[in-house]
Amino acid sequence: MKGNSESVLHKKNRRLRIAAAILFVSLTVFLSLFLSIRAIYKKLHAPDSVYELSRKWNEQTLEGITDAYNISAQILKLNPFHNTARTYHGYAGFMLSQYENEFETSKKYLDEAINNLRLAFITSKSSTLKPQTAYMLGRAYFYKDEASSFNYYADLAVKYLEYAREASYKADDIPLLLGLSYASLGESEKSIASFTQALLVHETDSLLFNIAREYFLNGQGQTARQYLLRVLEMSQNDEILENAHIVLGQIYINDGKLEEAASEFEAVLDKNANSADAHYELGVIYEKSGDSARARSEWRKCLQIQPNYNGERISDLR
Repeated sequence: MKGNSESVLHKKNRRLRIAAAILFVSLTVFLSLFLSIRAIYKKLHAPDSVYELSRKWNEQTLEGITDAYNISAQILKLNPFHNTARTYHGYAGFMLSQYENEFETSKKYLDEAINNLRLAFITSKSSTLKPQTAYMLGRAYFYKDEASSFNYYADLAVKYLEYAREASYKADDIPLLLGLSYASLGESEKSIASFTQALLVHETDSLLFNIAREYFLNGQGQTARQYLLRVLEMSQNDEILENAHIVLGQIYINDGKLEEAASEFEAVLDKNANSADAHYELGVIYEKSGDSARARSEWRKCLQIQPNYNGERISDLR
């Protein structure tokens, strides 16, 4: 009996030791996993982590974008070849340039964005991210071109926006930005094609006017006229309405319809007596009608409003 009792006790002790060993191993594994997960979590949520960079960018607030800009700058200090940080730094710099009201600061952000996006584009190996980077770089060049005096960057805006479009990257403003960039380069046919695509996304008075102006510059006055009449029907923007009347008046002059043309320029002067364009074009009408005295009077008014006005008929009046 005593031997049986010792055997049972031995087996019980053995089961307890096995259970304790299993518990120990389980606790060790659990603790190891916990520490690993904790370390990963802390690494992901570190102030200078890519995870935190992405999270801040995705907030799409000025504070989040500013944080993304600063985090990406910190990562690049440690690793200048970090393409993800380089890309985000370019994105954030571009967005900050759009938020900034002070010209020199905005220009600084935009130039920095372009430099970073160019590097990110060159070094990117992702077939998905490269078109997106090209799109952002094209946008950055578009806004840099807008700030320049002689459209120095329109060709680069076209280059990268076309790359993005040909790579099937989707963004609603690509046709509009391409249309405006081609217009800056004087490529009216390509501009019209892009603007027409933009119309499929959203019809606006500004877009219709830009299409009309490009048709006019391309020698297609009658087509331009149809778009301008649509602009005059729908627009509530005084500047767009004024420009539409001016271009429509120029079309009528080219067609020999001087009375209709005069009505367009007079409609402008009724709203804005200081329109140099309207005074100049009225002078052209008077000249064509044989009234050189009234023509020169209108041109003098034009020069009083805008001394450096670029009109071939008024160079001798300066």
